[in-house]
Amino acid sequence: MNLLLQKPTAAHGAYPLDQIKVDDFLPALKEAVASAKTNMEAWKQSKQTDFKHVIVERGFISEQVDYIASIFHNLHSAECTEELEKISPEMMEILTRFGNDMALDPVIFEKVKASYEARQSQNLTGEELRILEQTYKGFVRSGALLNDKDKEEMREIDEKLAKVGLNYSQNVLKATNHFTLDITNESDLAGLPEAVVEGGAELAVKNGKQGWSFGLQMPSYLPFMTYAKNRDLRKKMFLLNASKTFGNEFDNQNAIKEILELRARRAKLLGFKTHADYVLEERMAMNATKVMDFLNQLLVKAKPFAQKDLDRLKKLANEMDGITDFASYDSAYYSELLKKKELEMDDEMLRPYFKLENVIDGVFKVGQKLYGLNFKEVNNIPKYHPEVRTYEVYDENNKFISLFYADFFPRATKRQGAWMSVFKDQGLNSNGEIQRPHIINVCNFTKPTKTKPSLLTLDEVLTLYHEFGHGLHGMLTKCKYKDLSGTNVFWDFVELPSQIMENWVLEKECLDLFAVHYETGEKIPEALITKIKESGKFLEGLGTLRQLSFGFLDMAYHTANPADIKDIKSFEDAAIKDCSLLPSFAGTSISTSFSHIFAGGYSAGYYSYKWAEVLDADAFDYIKSKGVFNKEVAGKFKEHILERGGTEHPMELYKKFRGQEPDVNALLKRAGLQ
Repeated sequence: MNLLLQKPTAAHGAYPLDQIKVDDFLPALKEAVASAKTNMEAWKQSKQTDFKHVIVERGFISEQVDYIASIFHNLHSAECTEELEKISPEMMEILTRFGNDMALDPVIFEKVKASYEARQSQNLTGEELRILEQTYKGFVRSGALLNDKDKEEMREIDEKLAKVGLNYSQNVLKATNHFTLDITNESDLAGLPEAVVEGGAELAVKNGKQGWSFGLQMPSYLPFMTYAKNRDLRKKMFLLNASKTFGNEFDNQNAIKEILELRARRAKLLGFKTHADYVLEERMAMNATKVMDFLNQLLVKAKPFAQKDLDRLKKLANEMDGITDFASYDSAYYSELLKKKELEMDDEMLRPYFKLENVIDGVFKVGQKLYGLNFKEVNNIPKYHPEVRTYEVYDENNKFISLFYADFFPRATKRQGAWMSVFKDQGLNSNGEIQRPHIINVCNFTKPTKTKPSLLTLDEVLTLYHEFGHGLHGMLTKCKYKDLSGTNVFWDFVELPSQIMENWVLEKECLDLFAVHYETGEKIPEALITKIKESGKFLEGLGTLRQLSFGFLDMAYHTANPADIKDIKSFEDAAIKDCSLLPSFAGTSISTSFSHIFAGGYSAGYYSYKWAEVLDADAFDYIKSKGVFNKEVAGKFKEHILERGGTEHPMELYKKFRGQEPDVNALLKRAGLQ
């Protein structure tokens, strides 16, 4: 029995993730696609063009395919075994071809077009009108108006993009797992905290090596760069990471060139000058000029502060260690020492107060205080890995809201970073029910060791709150149609619910909910809370410049003529030169592991992190003026932002919550860049 073709029988219709085998995927997908195509042919025979037929009934036809694709994509990111990796190219090829078959079918489009043109006479609700308009526009943006020759070219482009994007992503994962810095001399561990050393010893044992090993997964890499006194080893570790997919067996340079060329061809086929113009048509920013103006506005403000930040780091490095050639691999180390000197605080002082279980309990309490949510950990929900935790989420009236999966620790089968995803979207299903969503947060946090529980850094706590914000956006949605629910919003709006959650971590009322010493149970001292708040502005000039450099690099790639990009390293250096205060190293590249824009959804969209920071700074300024746990204000944010998904233009939703458009000065004020 292929479980991917059966109706889930677990509680809340949870997918049987613990029983699905890799061998199930391809047969199930082929059968589901064949069935969907047969049903679509029958649907096409009908002369109906009303909303229910064109939008609702057509959507149900691909329900089984969507179900299989959802599980596959989530596992490919969070639990990509060698067996799953082997079938990934064929899975992606089938899914891409099926998507194009639906998007480029002239009969399907003509029915969508007829319904769209009759939209004003169908007595539609606002949400129905929105999804009909978005559906029509989606078909056009997928090539429905192209001639047959251009449609075939579009199919070819999309299938190639799926393959090369997959290869890019797999190279990053393989390289991250492949390289380690191995240490046998105990004196080389100087400066590293006990838990980091213990983790290094455990990784060495796992890899069958003597001594200590430190890898490129962030919970291993970042503490090494932050605390290791041995400058030569910091440089070695830095170069391992910065060159992991550049000029070696995992090289992604050709993949980048091919992706850019394919995206540019696709944009031109659809009548756009560049890929950025194509993407930004469906963003709050609207066009590349507005994005570049926004990035440059922040650059002018941030760069002088960044230079002052760097000068402070250089001065400290010179005073302490006589360093006159300060380099990128010194930044994290001396930033931590400067924080300790100026704020009398470092991450190791905070870790004991940030035990993972307590932080999780704290973020759940924030969800309860703001939105009346209750999280109940359960063991009857199937998991794809034993480390995954599962929760039922209920509102204050004990009504079921969502399933929530949490996967916190790094594995060789999991890609780097942190993200929120969806196993099951909220919205109408083929049984006529409005199903509740199944949401997942995936992170790569510091693992527990034999002697210590998982103790998080402040950055990891902020990450947990960030992804939980995305999770709330997915959990609390109240839309009728899946394509508009939850995080199905413009990319430069999707980060608002996540980034705003980080603000609570810097507030005493929030820290008092969970920040207790893991051994003594002592509450985090007032003095440390003050320092945590101060740390929000610490070296913010450099932090802002770093984020802007990614935004400029993204826009440079997606507004350029790919034929002019002869050398990835040279292009990269030129694109970010105005944000670069330190020289780059030969043989290294940001671009070759910049998965957000080459294997994720952020192409011509990385600016959205800073864009959403303006939204979240402005929004939290308003929230804080009323009290960080003010139920009335939280209710407005829930009603107009979290519940509404993409049912209206995001600026209209924001103004309904805030009463005005966002002000960039709120971000500059919060960051201390004025």
